[in-house]
Amino acid sequence: MNPIIHLGGEHAVTGSCHLLQIKGLNIMVDCGIAQGSDPVVPMERWPVKPSELDYLFFTHAHIDHIGRLPDLIQNGFKGEIITTHPTKALLGPMLRDSMGFSSMTEREIMKLEQTIDDLSWGFEYGQKFDLKKGMKFTLGRTGHILGSCFIRFELNNPDWSVIFSGDLGGKDAPILPDPDVPEPADLLVLESTYGDRLHEHRQQRVQRLGNVLAQALSDRGKVYIPAFALGRTQELIYEMDRLFSDPHYQQAFPVLSFASRPPVFVDSPLGLEVTRIYSNLSKYWDNEARHLRSHGDHPIDFDYLYAVKDYEDHLRLLDLPGPAVIIAGSGMCTGGRIIDHLKTGLARQANDIFFVGYQARGSPGRNIIKYSKRRGGYVYLEGKRVVIKAKVNTLAGYSAHADQKGLIEWVESISEKPRKIKLVHGERRAQQALAKALEDKGYKCRLAQRASSLLAHSKMIL
Repeated sequence: MNPIIHLGGEHAVTGSCHLLQIKGLNIMVDCGIAQGSDPVVPMERWPVKPSELDYLFFTHAHIDHIGRLPDLIQNGFKGEIITTHPTKALLGPMLRDSMGFSSMTEREIMKLEQTIDDLSWGFEYGQKFDLKKGMKFTLGRTGHILGSCFIRFELNNPDWSVIFSGDLGGKDAPILPDPDVPEPADLLVLESTYGDRLHEHRQQRVQRLGNVLAQALSDRGKVYIPAFALGRTQELIYEMDRLFSDPHYQQAFPVLSFASRPPVFVDSPLGLEVTRIYSNLSKYWDNEARHLRSHGDHPIDFDYLYAVKDYEDHLRLLDLPGPAVIIAGSGMCTGGRIIDHLKTGLARQANDIFFVGYQARGSPGRNIIKYSKRRGGYVYLEGKRVVIKAKVNTLAGYSAHADQKGLIEWVESISEKPRKIKLVHGERRAQQALAKALEDKGYKCRLAQRASSLLAHSKMIL
C-alpha cells in the first residue's frame, strides 16, 4: 500500500525529493537542488503537478533539500510548507542567496520570499500534529544542523507509519542536541551518505584541526576552508574558539595562542547572516553551548574573528598576506567567494585548503582532492586552469552526517525493528556497505535500484 516515489536523492547524496501518496493526499518531503553530477527527475516528468501537492515538508534548510522551492511555486504549488521553527527562520536567507544566482529580478525574488513566508509553518519538536484524512506527523531532532528533523507520519485506519530520517547527524556535535529517538514505524527511509565509513571522535577532530592549523600557519600561508554557510561555518567557528581559548589546546598549539593568534575571516555574507540566526535561536542549542554563553563565552564569537561583508573587503582580502584563515562558500567550490581565493591561492605551496564536508561527484571540490594527488595536477575554476600546489587536507570528521556506526546505533535505538528499511541519499558503495551491516543485525533492508536514465523514478510499496 501507499507508494513512496523518489524524485531525487535516491541514488545520490544531493537533490533530495520524495513523494508520499496516501489517502488521496500528495505529501512531498524535501525538494532540493542536485549538485555535481547527481540526478533528479525533471519537474515536468513528476507523477503529480506542483499544484496538486497538498503539503511540502522540509527536513532542514540545506539547499540540496530546499533549493527547488522557487521553481515549485512558480509552477503552481500553493500547499502548506511544514518544518521546524529554526528551519522556517532559515528558509528566507538560504533561498534568497540561491535565487540571487538566477536570472530573477529583485522584485521577483521579494515576491517569492513573501509567498514562501505566507505558505510556511513552523512546528516544535516532539509533538504530534494532525493533517487531513487521519494523517498525523511528528518532528524529531537529528543533530545535523540547527532546525534539522526527521519526520514520522502515521495513519490510524489502516494502521501504518513511515519515518523519513532526513540527514542524520552524529552525537556530541557542536551547538546541537543529540538526535532524538523516534517511535517505531513500519517503514524507515534512511539516509546513507557515510554508510561505508567511520568518523573521528569529536575530541580527535578538534585535535586534528589544531594540528593541521598549527602546521599550516607555521608556513606563514593562508588556510582556505570551503564551508557551507549553514552548519559547517558555525561548527568551525565554535571549535576554533575552543582551540584559541581552552588552556589545554593553547599549551598543545602555542602558535594558536593569543599572542600569535592568526586572524580568521568569515568571507560569506550568507554565512554571517546564518550565524546571526544561530545566535538568536540559542534555545535550540545543546547544554554545552548554552552553558558557555551563560558564563560569558559566546560559543560562536571570539577575538580576531572578522566578518567580511562588502565585496570590496573581499577583494582586499585576496591581497592580504598570510598567515590567515579564510572560511568561505560554497562548500563544494561550485561558486561563491571561495573561487576567487582558490584562483589566487591554490597555486602557492605555502597555502593549505581544508575540506570539511562531503564533495559531490563532478564538483570542483572533489576534483581538487582527486587531482592534487597527481604531479602537476590542476583544476578548472570558472573556466580558468589553476595548478594545485597548495597542500590539500580532508578532515572527514567534520561531516555533519552520522557515520556507519552512528546510523546503525540510531536505528537500533528504535524500540521495535521497522518492517523494512529503504536506503536513500547515498552513493552506491555507501548504500551497499550500510545495507550489509544492517542485514547482519537482522534488519530487512532495500537499496535504491539504479535508475535507467535521469528521467526515471522509483516507486516503493510497502
